[in-house]
Amino acid sequence: MPIATYGLVALDCPDPASLAGFYQGVLGGEVSTYDEDWYDLRVPGGARISFQRAPDHVPPEWPRGDRNSQQAHLDLDVTDVERAQEEVLALGATPLDLDDRGGERRFRVYADPAGHPFCLCWE
Repeated sequence: MPIATYGLVALDCPDPASLAGFYQGVLGGEVSTYDEDWYDLRVPGGARISFQRAPDHVPPEWPRGDRNSQQAHLDLDVTDVERAQEEVLALGATPLDLDDRGGERRFRVYADPAGHPFCLCWE
């Protein structure tokens, strides 16, 4: 029997409304707010990502591991990486590592507008 059930992933950021809007553009779903410091995104399928105001947020330095490492990242599955890449860049993502070795490495790495790394992955 499990000890707990999954609730959510929370990302610190300087502007939770803006970051919730970015991920809503990427994943769909509905944004709600508890207060100006906490926004939730419920994505299709029921998972929840939350965005918490952290005024002194410092984006991680991907891919460093010695200091200010990525701490966590999201893997987002896509069926057409070229189309998905075009759309996340239009929403404000920044490319971090696009070398998928001609499709051999089945992911590309980006940063969201607050600097959190995320990957677009495909089969």
